[in-house]
Amino acid sequence: MIKRISINADLITDWDSFHDIFKITLGFPDFYGRNMNAWIDCMTDIDAPENGMTKVWIKKTDTLVIEIRNSESFKERCNDIYLALLECSAFVNYRKLENNEQAMIAISAD
Repeated sequence: MIKRISINADLITDWDSFHDIFKITLGFPDFYGRNMNAWIDCMTDIDAPENGMTKVWIKKTDTLVIEIRNSESFKERCNDIYLALLECSAFVNYRKLENNEQAMIAISAD
């Protein structure tokens, strides 16, 4: 099954706003560290609701599609954040594959 979440990238102007939007959209915990290592940890547990790292969950056999709306302007405005999102999503998938699980994050950019 595919679950989709939508991120309005027009609201991302810097690292703080990036972390605010993902924390709100995915329900990261109050102790979320607001850095990409913490983002990776939360996203790695997107299939483990018992860990309490997100309020959005998928099954281990599902895919979470993160739809990045207004991605072109986001890429131009915050290229480092855009690239970090892609790289860290790939790392979460790599982490899953290393544990003989399936990749679970897909990025859709319009």
